[in-house]
Amino acid sequence: MEIRSAKIDDVQKVLNLQEKYLFNNLKEEERKDGFVTTPFTVEQVENIIAEKGLFLALDKGEVVAYIFAGSWDYYAQWPIFTYMTTLFPQLTFPGHVLTTENSFQYGPICIDRNYRGGNLLRSLFEEMRLGMSDRYPLAATFINKANFRSLKAHVNKLGWSVIGEFQYNGQEYHIMAYDMSKPVLSDTSGMHAIK
Repeated sequence: MEIRSAKIDDVQKVLNLQEKYLFNNLKEEERKDGFVTTPFTVEQVENIIAEKGLFLALDKGEVVAYIFAGSWDYYAQWPIFTYMTTLFPQLTFPGHVLTTENSFQYGPICIDRNYRGGNLLRSLFEEMRLGMSDRYPLAATFINKANFRSLKAHVNKLGWSVIGEFQYNGQEYHIMAYDMSKPVLSDTSGMHAIK
């Protein structure tokens, strides 16, 4: 398994994995295992690579997982992200004031079904954390409340905090934050786990 920052040559492989797990391409039963909702174009993937904000796991040369991570300026092309940042002044994250300057948007993240459940999420997240922590002290994101698998993985396996919620276009979302100075938890004992 190779875990690294994305290169331009990886674009089509990223899009192939995205296509496999897009919400609109999955049956209702399949969505229970997790999904991604934001479809990226070739140009958008190339732009996030230029921003050094795409991290991959590859097995035998094929992309089996990815994490997008970028500035709020990059994500402003989708109205939901701009809406979420308007809520920042109302949110509290212990020891921090969340702003668009000291945080970045984390996600989406996608892991091929055959690679879920092990340590790949932690390893890929740590690669992303190391790649982004010198630029931003905080990460923020949202998770659709229907995507319980993703919520559970981020809280229980990675140590993210739920700091708020919002509704947008008839969907409900959790707002999450992460302190980028903290390495990924290898042991979640003592944490408040989601069951």
